[in-house]
Amino acid sequence: MNKVHVKKGDEVVVINGKYRGARGKVMEVSPAEGKVIVEGVNIVTKHVKPRRMGEPGGLVKAESALYADKVQLVCPKCGRPTRTGSKVNAKGQKVRTCKKCEAEF
Repeated sequence: MNKVHVKKGDEVVVINGKYRGARGKVMEVSPAEGKVIVEGVNIVTKHVKPRRMGEPGGLVKAESALYADKVQLVCPKCGRPTRTGSKVNAKGQKVRTCKKCEAEF
């Protein structure tokens, strides 16, 4: 089982590739493949066949997965892409912290 540095719902920025600089929210994480699906990033056109009578088929635009190491977490406090650290807070819980501004999230 692989571990991915982002969670569902995190805001991330793409750091390389065709969509470099694009920001979006993580919709889905696949730790086994090491991939994430980011809202509005890596759009592909899929050919959809109608499944039932009267249901339309055609071309559908959808987000495709990209490798998790191509994205970097955006700090909710300072708004900059950052690496994360971890520390134990006052309640005894392990939390992620921003390496640039030391904010907990």
